[in-house]
Amino acid sequence: MTGSAILENVRRYRAIASLCRQAAAFSPLQRVSLLTQADEWEQRAVSEIEEYFDAQDSPIPARPSGNVN
Repeated sequence: MTGSAILENVRRYRAIASLCRQAAAFSPLQRVSLLTQADEWEQRAVSEIEEYFDAQDSPIPARPSGNVN
């Protein structure tokens, strides 16, 4: 997956989390559930970014150098 696709996913996840927090402000009966969902979406965004940067930091495996006869 490309960096721009990952950043788009993160943007979407954070937008959903924001909507959950906004809804929680206006729905006292569902507040706990909505805030839990917001935390889950935010964690999904963080995980996606972490996986992306972990992959970027991984050393590139060296190609085997063999002579072709």
